[in-house]
Amino acid sequence: MSAAPPRVLTVAGSDSGGGAGIQADLKTMLALGVHGMSVLTAVTAQNSLGVQGAWELPVEAVRAQYRSVVDDIGVQAVKTGMLSSPELVETVAELIAGTDAPVVVDPVGVSKHGDPLLAASAVESVRTKLLPVATVATPNLDEVAQLTGVQVTSEDQLRDAASAVLAYGPAWVLIKGGHLSGEAVDLLTDGSEEHWLRAPRLDNRHTHGTGCTLASAIASQLAKGDAVPQAVTAAKQYVTGAIAAGFALGTGIGPVDHGWRFRGTHTAG
Repeated sequence: MSAAPPRVLTVAGSDSGGGAGIQADLKTMLALGVHGMSVLTAVTAQNSLGVQGAWELPVEAVRAQYRSVVDDIGVQAVKTGMLSSPELVETVAELIAGTDAPVVVDPVGVSKHGDPLLAASAVESVRTKLLPVATVATPNLDEVAQLTGVQVTSEDQLRDAASAVLAYGPAWVLIKGGHLSGEAVDLLTDGSEEHWLRAPRLDNRHTHGTGCTLASAIASQLAKGDAVPQAVTAAKQYVTGAIAAGFALGTGIGPVDHGWRFRGTHTAG
């Protein structure tokens, strides 16, 4: 009998198209050698063209799933994704606060297609309840603007964005600058040390699930014992390879390829 691999719990919504959400999280965790477990917060009807519908699960269903996994199996890291209402955000923040494991918070605000995934009324709960319990928060530039009002249009403004998010209490923040022009640059900081992560901008429009995948990869590396800078560096390398290998699916935006390392046809830059 083998020893159990490190265990990672994702608390997020389902993507019926399999490119983002819970499905992306579990594929990423498998690819990185950890045991993925899930707490479903919402069911979405979505495909390569966008989100056609979303149904939130009751708070008691979310709490029961979380307690069921954590109380029996235990976790070495937790990752949060789509939490659409203030009640869900606050419930999950409270559960996480009582769990002794690093937490990666992906403050999902809008989908790749521009569909809102976070109620306006929930933004304050993310700021005041969820971000303070995060080991690493991973907002993109749209989410930074939604949470802090800071608009980033150039690389030199990433520091301002990081300071604004850190003010809400996460231990570390990874500001994802992927929406800027030029190379893909992210800033990881805890307010004292800085790590600039750069990767070539890849000419591939099939990038659905990038944010979920990156956050899950960071959580997987933390569960394996990496310190935050090492975890984020390894996760960035994995997601760069996944973007390079992204493939067309349906008639819209296809997903990144979570299994690119198994296929051996691409290497991360």
